[in-house]
Amino acid sequence: MLSDYVVLDLEMTGVNPKSDSITEIGAVRVTGDTVKTFGMLVHPRTKIPKTIEELTGITNDMVSDAASLDEAMKAFLDFSGDAPLVGHMITVDYSFVKQWAINKRIKYERMLLDTLKLSRSFLRELPSYKLESLCEYYGIETDGPHRALSDAKATNILYRCLSTEFEEDNPKEFTPKIVQTTLKKQTPVTQQQIRYLMRYAEYMGIELSEELPNMTRSEASRYQDKLIEKYGKMPKESSI
Repeated sequence: MLSDYVVLDLEMTGVNPKSDSITEIGAVRVTGDTVKTFGMLVHPRTKIPKTIEELTGITNDMVSDAASLDEAMKAFLDFSGDAPLVGHMITVDYSFVKQWAINKRIKYERMLLDTLKLSRSFLRELPSYKLESLCEYYGIETDGPHRALSDAKATNILYRCLSTEFEEDNPKEFTPKIVQTTLKKQTPVTQQQIRYLMRYAEYMGIELSEELPNMTRSEASRYQDKLIEKYGKMPKESSI
């Protein structure tokens, strides 16, 4: 069993690090017999979809005054250090942290260990490998699913259960590994996009999101598409 590691769980608006946003970070740092926890809500710079609100219980009101992504990520990096990351489907959570680091030109590489992969390898008789199903299988008590710190705590216990039961005979499966990603730096919103959206807002008589200057180019493009879908297009002469 690892003696120094961090269990990470994120709540997000979706699972694509290029287009979706983090709403909450939860982590458990284990160093020998010492266990520390980290939990922080994150302002997603976009509206949380109703389906995600219902799934996680994290509402737009809850994150309205939450930490920025930069603040939350820097705090998480300070907390986690260079320790390997453990998580349930950890590659998805890792990709969000990695995308932020790439955008900030920060070198970030961590060894990963996935409890979902371990569960599928050694508990083949189970009908479901969702975290809540595995918690029920091992009798792990939780504060409820889909909140980051609660899920991180549950995943930590799950990892230790799996390690106790299977690692001695399967040490390679429990060795954290580097996972390669194909993520690239996201470019910021262009001045051309900002000018167009300002003209569009003036023509339609609407207010633009305060987050527009902080958006990436792709975020601004999706934001423009949503506005056009809702309010319609400007006449060509108005967009010149």
